[in-house]
Amino acid sequence: MIFHPAPYRPPIRPFAVVVFAWEGEKVLLCDIPGRGWTVPSGRVEPTEDPREAARRESFEEAGATLGCLHELGYFELCSRGTRRFVAAYTTRLLEKTCIPEGTESRGCQLATLSELAELYHVWDPLMERLFPYSLEVLRLAEQDRAD
Repeated sequence: MIFHPAPYRPPIRPFAVVVFAWEGEKVLLCDIPGRGWTVPSGRVEPTEDPREAARRESFEEAGATLGCLHELGYFELCSRGTRRFVAAYTTRLLEKTCIPEGTESRGCQLATLSELAELYHVWDPLMERLFPYSLEVLRLAEQDRAD
């Protein structure tokens, strides 16, 4: 898996999205069967824009309403000669309500950067760098909007 920071543009439409939703210094995690604790994520429907998918998946998995989505970059996945891309966004968590019934999520929580190594379903050097990077990108985007 390779991560391409924005403003990289993949040669094909992303098939999935991941969302780093922050409330202060804590990031939103969802407990998904078969994956464990992960950021909201999921497939982009054929008629959906990736940003719409990010908002939908965040609501379905965590009951989350998101602020402005800032493009973080794209994960590139290569398997059996096929390249696929996952769009990654960073944002503020505006509101969290109950997880809608019938969704796959077993729950959600907010976690600090120091808690992630123990919680996150796949903790590797890329994710260890990506979480603080997503918060940094969000802060810079918010600062630019304020100026």
